[in-house]
Amino acid sequence: MRTVNKLVDMLAKLIDVKTIVTFTITAVFAYLAVKHKIPADKVYETFLMIISFYFGTQHKKKENKKETETEKEE
Repeated sequence: MRTVNKLVDMLAKLIDVKTIVTFTITAVFAYLAVKHKIPADKVYETFLMIISFYFGTQHKKKENKKETETEKEE
């Protein structure tokens, strides 16, 4: 039961505006690359930037959460 609740919480956190925007932009650029509307190197650069931003903000969010928890313990 605990595992199911944890999975549901993880999915709920995944479905936020930032995640939806990230996946949408990635899908659009992939589509445009397949249709040869934009060069592949531009897709790579843009995708790398989007993914770096997404995971960077996720990491920072977790880091801030840990700092807050540490301050509460003190």
